[in-house]
Amino acid sequence: MIESIRVSAESVVGTTLREHVLICMRAAPGATGAFTSLLNHISLAIRIVNTRVRAAGLAGMLGYTGETNVQGEEVQKLDAYANDVLVNVLGRSGHCGILASEELEQVKFSEASGKYVVLFDPLDGSSNIDTNVSIGTIFAILRRQQGELVPSLQDALQRGKEIVAAGYAIYGPQTEFVLATSQSVDAFTLDPNIGEFFLSRPNIRCPQRGSCYSVNEGNFSRWSPGVQKWNSLMKSENKEKNLPYGHRYVGSLVADAHRTLIKGGVFAYPADSKSPKGKLRLLYEANPMAFIFERAGGAATTGTERVLDVIPRELHQRTPLILGSQEDVATYCEIARG
Repeated sequence: MIESIRVSAESVVGTTLREHVLICMRAAPGATGAFTSLLNHISLAIRIVNTRVRAAGLAGMLGYTGETNVQGEEVQKLDAYANDVLVNVLGRSGHCGILASEELEQVKFSEASGKYVVLFDPLDGSSNIDTNVSIGTIFAILRRQQGELVPSLQDALQRGKEIVAAGYAIYGPQTEFVLATSQSVDAFTLDPNIGEFFLSRPNIRCPQRGSCYSVNEGNFSRWSPGVQKWNSLMKSENKEKNLPYGHRYVGSLVADAHRTLIKGGVFAYPADSKSPKGKLRLLYEANPMAFIFERAGGAATTGTERVLDVIPRELHQRTPLILGSQEDVATYCEIARG
């Protein structure tokens, strides 16, 4: 199956995303091309969204639509646009039995014969749009579990460890597309003059330990004593333990996670008294990022269990999320649980 692809030696820096997935398909016995085609459709949707993000201020796409989504959040114009693009492009791919979005109240049943489920946050960090801070698109791909039966909600409510591929696009100074499969994590940079993604960071590995932590310290008073103790440790002076850590927090999961993936360290969005079940969405944010980090040699936990082992009970389930370098995540768990 294509989900078990191994990166060929031909996939070197400068290889296009299209070439990369074709190389992987040829190396996978029994591959039908459906998974490759699906990835190309996701890439197309991301490129379309990117063009509108880049020109949002000129295209009248800043600000709110005046509507509220299922999460109880005001919908940004770019949120709605990105969601429509992904739903339409993926819906026409012919490969998706189920589409589920952070912006949609219910799952969208697409092609009855589609083998795949795609879960996505169309525009993560959208509260930062008006201030020109990096935002992104997050997605996860799973195989339907119902065989030839009619697609159902249960196809979407699978544990993260069933993910066959996940990734995100980050719209920053450059647009990068990070793709994780069962064998590797690779980043592709968009050349805006050509309109194509080129391999720029092959086989990403998250450092075993970093030197920065990322957390919203404005929530300090709402945290448990254990989390407060961990936060204080990160800021304490201890040269033997390479402390204190630097503090970096953007407020956009894609941006904070991307920096952590490349540089190492830890990102934490723990539960607190205001959000006792956590703030981030399990299916659209936590699971895809956990899959990416684990495949890159990092770790991801809710603070009490592995994120990818959590059994989803509902479509828009929330969860605490701590991810990053293995040693830094282990330190969080040791101190915060204390």
